[in-house]
Amino acid sequence: MGMKSNNMTIIGLQWGDEGKGKIVDALTGSFNYVVRYCGGANAGHTVTVGDEKYSMHLVPSGILRKGVHNVIGNGVVVDPGTLLEEIDLLRQRGVVVTGDNLHLSNRAHLVMAYHKAADRLGEVKLSPGRRIGTTARGIGPCYSDKANRFTAIRVCDLYNPGWEEKLLAVIAEKNAVFAAIYGAEPIDFDGVRAELKAQVPQLAPYVCDTRVMLAEAMAGGKRILFEGAQGSLLDVDHGTYPFVTSSAVTACGVPAGAGVPPSAVGYVLGVLKAYCTRVGAGPLPTELDNDLGQRIRDRGREYGTTTGRPRRCGWFDAVAARYAVDLSGVDELAVVLLDVLGTMGELKICTSYKCDGKDLAAFDPDAARLQRVQCVYESLPGWDEDISTCTGYDQLPSAARAYVERLEVLLDRPVGLVSVGPGRAQTIIRKTSLKGLLQN
Repeated sequence: MGMKSNNMTIIGLQWGDEGKGKIVDALTGSFNYVVRYCGGANAGHTVTVGDEKYSMHLVPSGILRKGVHNVIGNGVVVDPGTLLEEIDLLRQRGVVVTGDNLHLSNRAHLVMAYHKAADRLGEVKLSPGRRIGTTARGIGPCYSDKANRFTAIRVCDLYNPGWEEKLLAVIAEKNAVFAAIYGAEPIDFDGVRAELKAQVPQLAPYVCDTRVMLAEAMAGGKRILFEGAQGSLLDVDHGTYPFVTSSAVTACGVPAGAGVPPSAVGYVLGVLKAYCTRVGAGPLPTELDNDLGQRIRDRGREYGTTTGRPRRCGWFDAVAARYAVDLSGVDELAVVLLDVLGTMGELKICTSYKCDGKDLAAFDPDAARLQRVQCVYESLPGWDEDISTCTGYDQLPSAARAYVERLEVLLDRPVGLVSVGPGRAQTIIRKTSLKGLLQN
């Protein structure tokens, strides 16, 4: 197969929403473990099985495959109420979710009511030009507490004596801050404690030391798939800061977020839309804030899985994508939503930037600078055919194939998979190293 490891990492190479869930689902049947290693309930992975559509936020996408262990790693921040609600919704639809196939790291940090309050209050306080466009799920404030240490609460804390006293002290501190800075109503300690006490026994079947579990799995030759969340250009260190998420979402984040050695990352598959989208604030150099952008949005159903917010749309940005490809050492590409570009007429790809009249030698993710760049485009012919029923690469119109092959040249990586629709069967296998692993 050409793979250098039993393991694989699947990441998004743009600003999130690349369609990673579908690609993960196509591969999970060949893996023993699927592991989330970053982010929280701000992620939204959509998987379509037949006529059924599933949206996962915390539960790994492998939950729809029998016999697969789904692991929520220590690098994920977990809203216990959201997780339990997601489990219930999956069970109501006939999906088996038990402590045998879903595992929660005892070292994952908990998203609490005061984190979500801090998210909302902080965003409102900022001037419009400085707002991040947060999902208000409490992700950033929870990661802030993780770094602060003394105000953080982890899953394991709930099963140790004294967690209620710790919670009381944290909420007292948060309420003092909320009152002083925002004039906000206090968080009700009794309500938060009661809710957590009810959740502790419900979470217990899933809680374990996932690091040990994964180490034993690797020692036994099991196959592990690491499922990224968000997109590389939203990475807290390497994204378009400060308009980023709060965790390490590239392949670089796998070892820390899952508790595995760097060698465990394995074969890296990068997922790209055939165009660009972004939710919330921050630079999007190729943005089409016009009727054409709206046509792409409507054809691509570009509305957030988690928030329902309309996504900003633009042409494919090869400069940003090449940066993301190199950053994670991507081995192979999956290009999704190619079908959306049909009937759009002439297509454009950004191949370089200019800034202040000068050609830029490399992608710089600094948001202030990116806001000032001018894109240099090349044009390619479009196609008018509906390609959503194509099952082989040779069935695609010549213009669609030329578009894919141009991306391949610009990014200097093979395009192994091409997706032409949301369904499991709407994935065209091209020159991939994964042929024996893909399942419908």
